[in-house]
Amino acid sequence: MSDLDGQWLSRTVRVALDEDLGPEPGRDLTTQSTVPSDLIGTAHLVARQDGVVAGLPVVAEVTAQVAARLGLPAPAVDQRVADGSRVARGDVLAVLTGPVQVLLIAERTALNLASRASGVATHTRRWADVLDGSGAQVLDTRKTTPGLRELEKYAVRCGGGTNKRMGLYDVAMIKDNHVVAAGGITAAIDAVRARFGDVPLQVEADTPAQALEAVAAGARFLLLDNMPPEVLTEVVTAVRAGESGTGRVELEATGNLTLDRAAAVAATGVDYLSVGALTHSSPILDLALDLVDGL
Repeated sequence: MSDLDGQWLSRTVRVALDEDLGPEPGRDLTTQSTVPSDLIGTAHLVARQDGVVAGLPVVAEVTAQVAARLGLPAPAVDQRVADGSRVARGDVLAVLTGPVQVLLIAERTALNLASRASGVATHTRRWADVLDGSGAQVLDTRKTTPGLRELEKYAVRCGGGTNKRMGLYDVAMIKDNHVVAAGGITAAIDAVRARFGDVPLQVEADTPAQALEAVAAGARFLLLDNMPPEVLTEVVTAVRAGESGTGRVELEATGNLTLDRAAAVAATGVDYLSVGALTHSSPILDLALDLVDGL
């Protein structure tokens, strides 16, 4: 599980703080009026729900950037659990000690990012648990929140899922509209190979005939779209039967997948289930930052 990209994290936190505080250095009208700048305190980052945590490193980045804007010392952040850990309601995830102004100003931005990531990780873990032992993996998609793709795909990894592609630039994926525009599946595959011959290529198929045409044209990764289990089984059987000549073909079930159908879909023999809902429909995991009594 690779870490969050540091440059992305720094840039994203800066934009989020500008949004909350106004242009740099910004201001918090309430906190800076009611809390002395030299007051030091401790706060606990706490889970208010059971789940899987992700994105906790954002807390140190947010507090450090807020401290720099205010010209105050950066709080110490003692992270108590690792990203990808299962946590229970009431667990302390991190202990923060430093200027209370910094802690309160950083609170919402840090929670927005960490709660979002933890929600994605929690949702992904449910899929990974259902698929455990089946031989199939759950994949994410490009259906991410604009500006947060790095975080959300990292959260998928934390939850036991697998990233498919990061964007339009790293994998060529021929879908139905490309097939229409190119004049057919074979024509679309030939066009990609002529222009970008060395990139990974994936092809969406709506029917068994399209799947077999794509394999014959050289595709070695198929998206089997909206196929019921019995049709998926038919395609898997046909493709596997030809692999002595074609080599391994990776097969992905996609389209309208749900947790209650996941095991049945995996049992067809596909390698992957791609689930856009991991990133477009995951509720947050409720996290809180609570000041410790005795300031």
